[in-house]
Amino acid sequence: MTKSVEIRCLRNPTPREIEQLGDVLIDCVEGGASVSFMWPMTREKADRFWQSSAGSAARGERLMIVAEDHDGAIVGTVTVVLNQPENQPHRADVAKMLVHRCARRLGVGAALLSAAEDEALRLGKTLLVLDTVTGGDAERLYVRQGWQRCGEIPLYALWPDGRPCPTTVYYKILGAIGASDRPVCNASVSG
Repeated sequence: MTKSVEIRCLRNPTPREIEQLGDVLIDCVEGGASVSFMWPMTREKADRFWQSSAGSAARGERLMIVAEDHDGAIVGTVTVVLNQPENQPHRADVAKMLVHRCARRLGVGAALLSAAEDEALRLGKTLLVLDTVTGGDAERLYVRQGWQRCGEIPLYALWPDGRPCPTTVYYKILGAIGASDRPVCNASVSG
């Protein structure tokens, strides 16, 4: 990675942080990412999504982890959904792994994913699951970080322009090997 980023959790995002999260989401959707939103991707949709996520984080239902550049601007984010059914207290979902196009291929995604894994383990989660559009950089990242591919589901979602796309499901079992008790949501990563 050529730039440094700081990784931290947002527990009560400020209006400016909500706006910056919206900037990342809008950039990703405008760039064609299938992350639950369709074109046109408006500021209103982005703000509504992040405000709802912030409420869920404040209730302890999820973690909102962000990567900030050297100027303090949010350039990436990942969500860990902690709130699961009572028979799955050991599990969490990784969602909304987003990196602004200007910060891609700099290690931001890997830093966010590592932080999500470390923080989930610190909170007692031993199994993480996620789904991602089949093919592309995201899948390569998950495989490099030790995630296991379960399989592909055709026609799972839509690209922002309305075309259908498949998704691939991954999981990762977290364990004590290499685990750290330190909180990672205030770690700095540089390269």
